[in-house]
Amino acid sequence: MRSPKLAALELRRFGRGRLPRAALVALLLLPLLYGALYLWSFWDPYGRLDRIPVALVNDDKGATADGQKIAAGDDITEGLRDSKIFEWHEVSAAEARAGVEDGTYYLSLTMPADFSRRIASSAGDSPETGALQVRTNDANNYIVGQISRTVFSEVRTAASTKASRSFLDRIFVSFSDIHGQTVKAADGADKLKKGVGKAEQGSKDLADGLKDARAGSTELSKGLQKLNAGAGDLEDGSQQVAEGTQTLAGRVNGIADTVGPFVADNEKTIGDTAQLVADSAAAIRRNLATLVKTAPVAAKGAHAASDTLNDVYERRCDTPVLPDTACADLKKAEQAAADVAVIADDLNTLIADQDGDLKELDADLGTLQKQAQALADRAPHLSEDLDDAVAKINKLNDGATKVAAGAKQLHTGLGTARTGASDLDDGVGKLETGAADLNGGMYKLVDGSGELAGGLHDGAEQIPDYDKQDRDQRTEVMADPVQLASKDLHKAPNYGTGFAPYFIPLSLWVGAMVAYMLIPPMNRRALAAGASAWRIALAGWLPVVAVGVLQTTALMAVLHWAIGLEMARVAGTVGFLFLVTACFAALVQWLNARFGAAGRILVLALLMLQLTSAGGTYPVQTSPGFFNAIHPFLPMSYVVEALRRLITGGGLGPVWQACVVLAVFTAGALALTALSARRRQVWTLDRLHPELSL
Repeated sequence: MRSPKLAALELRRFGRGRLPRAALVALLLLPLLYGALYLWSFWDPYGRLDRIPVALVNDDKGATADGQKIAAGDDITEGLRDSKIFEWHEVSAAEARAGVEDGTYYLSLTMPADFSRRIASSAGDSPETGALQVRTNDANNYIVGQISRTVFSEVRTAASTKASRSFLDRIFVSFSDIHGQTVKAADGADKLKKGVGKAEQGSKDLADGLKDARAGSTELSKGLQKLNAGAGDLEDGSQQVAEGTQTLAGRVNGIADTVGPFVADNEKTIGDTAQLVADSAAAIRRNLATLVKTAPVAAKGAHAASDTLNDVYERRCDTPVLPDTACADLKKAEQAAADVAVIADDLNTLIADQDGDLKELDADLGTLQKQAQALADRAPHLSEDLDDAVAKINKLNDGATKVAAGAKQLHTGLGTARTGASDLDDGVGKLETGAADLNGGMYKLVDGSGELAGGLHDGAEQIPDYDKQDRDQRTEVMADPVQLASKDLHKAPNYGTGFAPYFIPLSLWVGAMVAYMLIPPMNRRALAAGASAWRIALAGWLPVVAVGVLQTTALMAVLHWAIGLEMARVAGTVGFLFLVTACFAALVQWLNARFGAAGRILVLALLMLQLTSAGGTYPVQTSPGFFNAIHPFLPMSYVVEALRRLITGGGLGPVWQACVVLAVFTAGALALTALSARRRQVWTLDRLHPELSL
């Protein structure tokens, strides 16, 4: 009988009763327990993170930067609620601590009170980093802690990026401000250059003016020295005048005290006397001309009378004609006439010799007449005039005293002025020297201001001036300068799809393992009939392959239509899994055929070795060296790699390699099973009485 018929007979054995049929159904559905259920439970854990209760503590007090309110804690809290990552519970710090400890919350995220202040400090003199505080408890769940580290790392990066954007935006605004201010400074430097040019001309004029001022200050100093000397003389003279006026005032006041009452009592007499003098002067003036005319005649008549009296005396008295008494009287008359003649001569001589003086006398008499008349007119007011005169003399005295005091102050001031003028002369001399130095420096300043203006214009051109669009773009780049430009060529849409290449071969291996618990690895009828070893091996292998095909079909149908597994190459995946089923069936068959009951333990051991070395979860390079060493020699390593390419896409090189490896393993296992069948055709004591039976 051929191997396919033997295989069919082996399968028909399951239709002879309810229990065998139930066993066959269980055998067909068993891979679903490993494949579908496992993948279903792991299908998309990250998509349900919003069901994990997490404590959120926002103690941030906010801060102010550049006049703007910053509430980073509130912003992050709002963002976390909107993100639907974890089931956030806003609680106090104490509640969060207790909840993480007793398992109410898997973890907690705390934003401290100074969170915003630390972020705002990035624009100040002492920048500080803001710290998000995460509290986990691996006693609750280790994987959640690992997930949280990834999630909160992204939260930290987002918060840091937002803070950096705010800080960098202020920097770019500052660049624009600096550019604008530099342009203004450059314009100011241009004006400064012009102003310095004018200042340079002004400094030259100043130097020239100070040169003239030095000459003037020298003359001023000399003039003040002379003026000071004159002021000294003035002080002495004014002092003497003050003393004289004081004496005069004293005398006048004394005379006024004495004369005043007399004048007051004799104003009429004085007036009459003055009038008499005026009238007498007028009469004398009128008679003065008559006197000039009659004086010579009177002199001549006086001489004639004197001569006559002398002749009479001589005639009468030399010869006593007359008595002695008469002669004595005559003598007296003769002498008197002689005296009159002498006087007349003298008067005539006076008039003759003083003709010019008489004119002056007449003028003086006119003045006397006028003054006497004026006195006569003022005589009724002499007392008042005297009081006025005394008052004026006193005022004159006071004025002279003040003049003397002022002259003294003037002298003192001029002395100070003389000293100041000397100092001024020295100072102007120094200013003249300084002005010359200033003029020289202004030449250099003109050149320097030109260089400054040019440099500021060049600097303004080099300082960027960003508008809002440029500023936003550059802030975006600099706040997050290194971005992960990742491109997943063949991205698994979820966690379950990524683990499917690992759990599917596991379920098929278990399916083959359980199948050979119900189906003998070698057909007993064929062994008893003495069939060839290859026929026996194929007869025990084909039924399990058929069951495996059904298992694979059921598993993939449930994964695809019930759970949602999407495969890049559906037909290729299913066909490759048929090959995997054949390979796994051959390996399990050989272990059971060769080692009997112990083979079932070896099947489990080989499964564990394959699961730990296939790299189905973490890369095999992260495993210890032992697993790296056995990795290339186990079929599941190639199955996992090939299924990744078939399910998520990619090159088919690993698929073809896996097909070759699986074919080799299948052929080798069948050959070894045939060898075991040949040995089983010989009965031994071990077969009759096995040491272990399962």
